[in-house]
Amino acid sequence: MSVEQVAAAPVRSGAPPSGAGRDAIGTSRTGPELVPVVPVSARRRSVPRWLRRAVVPVLLLVLWQVLSASGVLESDILASPGTIARTAGTLVSDGTLPSAMFVSLQRVAAGLAVGAVAGVVLALASGLSRVGEDLVDPVVQMLRSVPWVGVIPLFIIWLGIGEAPKVALISLGVAFHLYLNVYAGIRGVDAQLVEAGTSLGLGRRGLVRHVVLPGALPGAMTGLRYSLATAWLALVFGEQVNADDGLGFLMNQAREFFRTDVIVVCLVVYAVLGLLADFIVRTLERVLLQWRPTFTGQ
Repeated sequence: MSVEQVAAAPVRSGAPPSGAGRDAIGTSRTGPELVPVVPVSARRRSVPRWLRRAVVPVLLLVLWQVLSASGVLESDILASPGTIARTAGTLVSDGTLPSAMFVSLQRVAAGLAVGAVAGVVLALASGLSRVGEDLVDPVVQMLRSVPWVGVIPLFIIWLGIGEAPKVALISLGVAFHLYLNVYAGIRGVDAQLVEAGTSLGLGRRGLVRHVVLPGALPGAMTGLRYSLATAWLALVFGEQVNADDGLGFLMNQAREFFRTDVIVVCLVVYAVLGLLADFIVRTLERVLLQWRPTFTGQ
């Protein structure tokens, strides 16, 4: 076929427009078709994540209600979800549950503040100095080995039966978690980063501010999450000590009258408050740790 015949040949459907994709003698060339690349994680998220996370709890609630309605699960052992919902509405409408939540939140906030300050200060003293480590760490490790619930009788003898032993018990559990994680975060800072900061002219205070503390921040956030969970656990034990209000008082009173519905309502409130506290810490992590990209799953 001559060059003139090739040039006069009709253009097939799907060929590129005139002047596009032609070689030196005018013949058309079909280039590779571009296909958009979709990540595997994006293809897997056809179902909303919140819906997937709600499937198992909803199925458990349905099974629970069916067992209660059929008589397999007696109300004396565990009340049905419907009964628990009605009890929760009653406790909210008469103000009993909001008042108890407010008192318990005050105790947790006070204990968390005292324990956080004590744990962080001890961790800084032990993590930033070898002398501080020799003086502080052995004592903290020994006290950490003692079950903190077992010191309730001593707290009652020392502090009485008011609010002080409850706050002290929460503070004790919070302080140990924060100490361990902040101390591990400080000692886990890469030595090469410290050497780089020294070579750039940073002194001891500058290294602590710009290198050590930011490097220890992920550990501190982890310790804060553990501390919040421990604070709610310590609150349950603390409110068993001559409490006249609070979620623990409601549970203790319900136990005496075999009110499993009230007990479950209080447990649900504990769980919701714990999830809310964990959400707040996760939000702080996203804000304060933007400089540290991490794996978020597929």
